[in-house]
Amino acid sequence: MASEEELFANIDALLAEEPQLPPPAERARLREAAGITQARLAQALKSTTQTVKNWENGRSEPKPPRLEAYQRLLNGWAAKYPAHGSSAAMPAPVATPPQPAVPQTFTGPAATEPTEAAAPAQAPATPAAAERPRPVATSRRPAAKKAAAPATNPRFPHGPLAVLDGDGSAYGVDGIVLDCPATTIPQLVEWTLKESGLGAPKLHRNGKDSDPLIVLTAAAAVKLGLPERLEGHEQRRSLRLPEDHPVVKQVTKAKWQLTQRGFGPWARIYRKATGTQRQCVQLAVLSWDALDERSWPGVSEMEPADVARVLGVYAQRVITPRGSTAVSGLELMTALRPPTRAVQDKETGNWVSGHNPGSLGTEPMDPAPPEARPEHPVVVNSGWTGGFLNEEAYQWVRDVSLLSDEECLLPWAVGLDLNTAFLAAAARLTVGLSAPDHFHAPTFNPKIPGSWRVDLSHIELDPRLPSPFTPTGERPTGPAWYQTHAVAYAQELGYNVAPIEAYLRRETGAYLDPWHDRLKNAYVDTLADLGVTKDLTDTEFLAAMEQHKQVDPALAAVLAAIKGTVKGGIGKLREGPQGKQYRDGETWPALQRPTWRPDIRAAVISKARVNMHRKLNNMAKMTGLYPLAVLSDCVVYPSPGASPMDFLPYAASGKPQPGGFRLGPTPGLAKLEGVQEMAWAVDLMEKGLNPARHIKGGDAVLEEGE
Repeated sequence: MASEEELFANIDALLAEEPQLPPPAERARLREAAGITQARLAQALKSTTQTVKNWENGRSEPKPPRLEAYQRLLNGWAAKYPAHGSSAAMPAPVATPPQPAVPQTFTGPAATEPTEAAAPAQAPATPAAAERPRPVATSRRPAAKKAAAPATNPRFPHGPLAVLDGDGSAYGVDGIVLDCPATTIPQLVEWTLKESGLGAPKLHRNGKDSDPLIVLTAAAAVKLGLPERLEGHEQRRSLRLPEDHPVVKQVTKAKWQLTQRGFGPWARIYRKATGTQRQCVQLAVLSWDALDERSWPGVSEMEPADVARVLGVYAQRVITPRGSTAVSGLELMTALRPPTRAVQDKETGNWVSGHNPGSLGTEPMDPAPPEARPEHPVVVNSGWTGGFLNEEAYQWVRDVSLLSDEECLLPWAVGLDLNTAFLAAAARLTVGLSAPDHFHAPTFNPKIPGSWRVDLSHIELDPRLPSPFTPTGERPTGPAWYQTHAVAYAQELGYNVAPIEAYLRRETGAYLDPWHDRLKNAYVDTLADLGVTKDLTDTEFLAAMEQHKQVDPALAAVLAAIKGTVKGGIGKLREGPQGKQYRDGETWPALQRPTWRPDIRAAVISKARVNMHRKLNNMAKMTGLYPLAVLSDCVVYPSPGASPMDFLPYAASGKPQPGGFRLGPTPGLAKLEGVQEMAWAVDLMEKGLNPARHIKGGDAVLEEGE
C-alpha cells in the first residue's frame, strides 16, 4: 500500500506538469460563447491577435506565463458555458500530446490534402520509431470549411521567410508558426534549408529562386550565441562580427561560408552550389538595426508575427528582402532582368549559359568619364578634366524679390508631393545597354540615350520657375554635360541645340520596364489596401490619405518600404566608396556589379526633373501660379485656401486639367505634403531655407541638407 509521502509526491508531480488545454476548436467555442473577440483576448493576455488565432487553429501553443493565465480563463468559461448543455468541467484531453523525447520539427498549414475528419490524438511515438521525426502538418481551417488553395509553389509551402523568437517559434506568412529546434547558427541554416519549407520561386523564367530569409529577434540572436547589439564606431552598415567570434568560427567549422560583407545586420550564409542545387540562407538581425526606421517605420518594435506579415507582403509584392530597401531595389532589377539564359551551342548542341537580351550582362562596365564619379579610376587614371554630368533632383527656392504683393497676401503655402516620381520616370525609359562610344559634334537625336556636352546658357525662361537644366534651378552659364532627356526638353521648348561632343550607346532598351511595373503594382495595391483607391474623388482621396497610415500600421510600413526601394534602388546605380581608408583612383566593391550604372541613374533623374518642370510650366500657363520652392518631388505653391483643390486647375466639368499637377494614388500623380501659413514660407525663404523641406511640419529651422 502506498505511503502518504508517495501519494503526495505523485500529486506534486501532477501539479508540476504544464496545464492541459482543450482542443483548439473548443478554445474558440468558449471564447465566442463568452462574447469576447480575439483582439480583446490578446490585449488581456498581452499578446497579439494573430497569436490567439494560432492557438485556436492549432498552429501553436501558449507558453508560460500566458499558458497558466489562458488555462484559468478557459476553466472559468467552461464552467459557465458547458458544451451541449453539459455541466461538466472543462475536458482534459490535449490536442497534441507532449513528446519531450521527440521534438516536433515544425507545424504549419497542411501540405497534403485535408482529411474528411480529424484523427484522434495519437500516443507519443517511441524513440526507436521517431529517430527522424517528420514535419507535423495541421489544417489551417476547420475541416467543414473549404480547403485552402494549394501553395503556388509546392517546393516552398511555408512562404519566403520567417521571424524567429527566443522560444524557437518561427513566425511565417499567413499566420503560420513553425517550431525551430536550432540552438546554433549552423543548425538554423540546416533546418531552414532542409525542413522549414521556406523560399520563393524566381520572378523570371531565366532567373533564380529567392533564398529563404530568417529574421532574428533580439532574444533569438542571444539564444543562438550572437550579441544582442552590434557595437562599433564605424558606420552602422559596415558593422560586423569579428572573424574570431565564436559564431563565425561555428559557421566556418560547419563548412559554411559568409560573403565578403561578413556577419553583419544582413548576413548571407552559403555553400557553393552543387549542380542546380543552391544552398544559401539570408539572415537579418532586428536588434542590429537590420530594418532601418526610415524605410521600415515601427517594424523592428512589432511582435514577431506582425514583422513576418510586413516582410511577407513586401516579399510577395516586391522581392524577398536581401538587405536594405536600396539593396532590394537593385536585386529586383536583376531578378526581373536576369543577365543570362540557357542557349544551345551550335557546334555541340549542348545547352550553355548565354547573354539574356535586354539585361545588363554579367560583367561590370566602365562609364564614360563625364558619367563617372570624380574619384572613379576612369577619371583619375585618365586625368579627365572635361566636367561631369550633374543630373540630380531639384533643390530650388525662388528669389524672394520675385514674389509679388498678391502672392505674399495669400494666406497659405501648400506642398504637393509627387508619388514615387523616380518610378514614374522609369516607365518606358530607354537606356543604354552597351559600352559608350565617343562622338565629336554629333547631331542631336532624342531617341539615343547618353551624355551630351552642349551649351544651353542661351535659353531664357521665366525666372519665377527653376531652370529645367540644373538641380539648383539656376540658368546654365556655359557648355555642360546633360543626359538626353534634358537636351530633348530644350528642343521641346523650341530652342536649337548643337552638341559639342557626346558619349552614346548603340545598344539600347527599356531595361527598367519590368522593375517599374512590379513596383507600381506593389505601390498601388498597398495604397488600395489602406483605403486609397483609384476610383476616389479628389476630396475623398485627400481624406483617405490623411488617415491611411492609421488604417493598418503594418501595411503603412510596407508602403514606406516600397518607396524606399524605388529611391534606394536608383541611388545604388551610382553607389560611392565607403570607409575612411579609401583613396581617389582606387576601385571599390560596387564597381564590380554590372548594375553600377550611373548613366541609367542620370536618365531616371533627368527625366523626373524634366517631368516636374513641364508640370510647373503648364501650371503657370493654366493658373498664373508660380512655385515658391521645389525639393526633389515636392513643390510648394501659394494658395488662397488650405487645400490643393483651391489652386489646382479643373475644367468646367470638374475634371482635372491635363498637363498640370493632378491628385491621385498612382506614380506621378500628386498628394498633399503639408500646409503652412504663407508668412511662414516667406520667412524661411528670406533665411535661405527651402520651404519644401519643412512644409510637412516639425522644426522649420533645420539646416539645409539635413
